[in-house]
Amino acid sequence: MLNLVSILIGLFAGLFALVGVIPFPLVPLLNWIAFPIALVGAVIGMLSSSNSGRNLNLLVLVISGLRLFLTGGLI
Repeated sequence: MLNLVSILIGLFAGLFALVGVIPFPLVPLLNWIAFPIALVGAVIGMLSSSNSGRNLNLLVLVISGLRLFLTGGLI
C-alpha cells in the first residue's frame, strides 16, 4: 500500500518536474515544488517493502535537483 502511495506521489511530483524543465520565465520555479514532494514520496517509498516507488521519487529528485543546481535555483 505504501508503495502505491509513493508511486502516486512520484507521478504527481514528476509532472511538476517535467513542466519545470521548460526554459520559459517562472516555469522552472515549479522544481521548488516538485523537490520536496518527491522527497516525501521517497521517504514513504523507503517504508515500503518494494523499491519501485522509492526509485521513481529518487529519479524525480535527481531531475529537479539537477535543474535547480544548474540554473542556480532561479531560472
